[in-house]
Amino acid sequence: MKNTINHKLCSIGLMAVLLASSSACTNLLDESFGQVVSENYSPKTEEEVSYLVNAAYIPWRETFLQWNGVVRSQELSADQDVIPARLGIGWVDGYIYKRWHEHTWTTEDDGVLQGWERTYNGINTCNRILSQIEDGEITVDEATREPLIAELKVLRASYYYILVDLYGNVPIVTDFKDSSLPKQSTRKEVFDFIIKEVTENIDLLSETPRGYYYGRFNKWAAHTLLAKMYLNAEVWSGTPQWQKCIDECDVVINFANSSNEYALESNQKNIFVTNNENSKEIIFALPFDEIYVTGWNDFDFHMYTLAPENQDTYQFTERPWGGVCAIPQFIDTFHPNDLRLAQNYIQGQQYTASGEILQRSDGEGPLIYTNSVPSIDASDVDDGYRWGKFEYAQGITNRLSNDWPLFRYADILMMKAEALMRSGQPGAGELVTEVRKRAFEDINDAIVTDQQLEEGSCYDYGRRDENMETHEGGEDIKYGRFLDELGWEFCQEGRRRQDMIRFGVFTTKSWFSHDKSNPNRNLYPIPNKIMLTNSNLTQNPQ
Repeated sequence: MKNTINHKLCSIGLMAVLLASSSACTNLLDESFGQVVSENYSPKTEEEVSYLVNAAYIPWRETFLQWNGVVRSQELSADQDVIPARLGIGWVDGYIYKRWHEHTWTTEDDGVLQGWERTYNGINTCNRILSQIEDGEITVDEATREPLIAELKVLRASYYYILVDLYGNVPIVTDFKDSSLPKQSTRKEVFDFIIKEVTENIDLLSETPRGYYYGRFNKWAAHTLLAKMYLNAEVWSGTPQWQKCIDECDVVINFANSSNEYALESNQKNIFVTNNENSKEIIFALPFDEIYVTGWNDFDFHMYTLAPENQDTYQFTERPWGGVCAIPQFIDTFHPNDLRLAQNYIQGQQYTASGEILQRSDGEGPLIYTNSVPSIDASDVDDGYRWGKFEYAQGITNRLSNDWPLFRYADILMMKAEALMRSGQPGAGELVTEVRKRAFEDINDAIVTDQQLEEGSCYDYGRRDENMETHEGGEDIKYGRFLDELGWEFCQEGRRRQDMIRFGVFTTKSWFSHDKSNPNRNLYPIPNKIMLTNSNLTQNPQ
């Protein structure tokens, strides 16, 4: 059963609205969520502090998973997933998904805008609450005040983690009352700001992994964020910092070994089930519950990927839309004995909830998902394997109730392995093998060595649709086998673009209906709507 307090927190989007209503008046809700309490709010208990701070976490969920959010920015532009036009269903939508796939997005595209607007909403909410604490509109005792401020600053830094990745050169805004147009910072300045904010505040964070700190930045989530920053330091700051990445990972690993609070799940699927809030692999989660989280597109992977007929498979309350699927070239990279292929992708003949063969609604026979897609411009209802990493519970609405594992322990092990490999130190193979063991019944299939991880990729890159077939291979990709490992373990988790950029592949290879692109496409442009409102901004090279 879901953590009741945690999902009460998810429900109070209204609190964020009320907090936003005025910098001089703070209206909050009590446990009934139906009455406005006094103008000045003074949380006394851990529960009340959780209610307060959660308003600043809500935008993480929105920016990451709502319509055209960061998951799409990371996945639809990369080499694992695609939304092709669907015969009889649609998914053309002004060609936004095609532009994502072809790296021809514009400053007017909604996907370019949402990653910016929603993330800055999170930053502004953090700044607002910090300002209200400073002004005494929110009063907390001294023992609570410093850790609360530290948590909000680390959370604010985590929003900049999204921005430095997607846009690079963005304004750093920390003063809620400053009404002047913010000035643009360089990508390195943003990188340095994130590191400084986290390192200066990390010691004040709680060490508690769950309870009131589930879905919040505790010390271990902050160390994971730092590891992420150092892993990408060469791209984002110009200077590699592999040893610092290793050191941050070791902090989490040492705590996991001594406390038994974090560990790999014996079965990867356990991380993604509906009631996954007790998984020891999850370090930082975005909590969801279909009852309390009520936005139409808050977490709709099942609607987003399954054909309409699959409503009869899962008894959904709404009919799915049948869009995103896996790119066949990526599916072909899986080892045939890798359990993650069957666990994470819905494929083959589909059935009703009662076990009958599911028929296509157009009368063209059974619904069978095949590992083939004609092109970005044309596909049938059952072309392509469908996303299935997260459990789709029977009878659910258009929203899932699974918590989203943003940081998990497998990522700690894989980040350390990559940093060891790139810095010429031994041990990467042992760590990757540890993650792989649960994906293979035969241990011999799971073992991978340091030397193997340094080899090229098995992804057969090149154009591969009904209009063109070329072969570029992946043998020339430095550490390409490690990139493959990241793909197999973290598919569908909203990170593939970031990984491909770090391995130098994002704009240098072709796949499916996508040709090699301009290296400037490693960054998204600043949305035109934002450029029009701030004359201090300079557009990213396009």
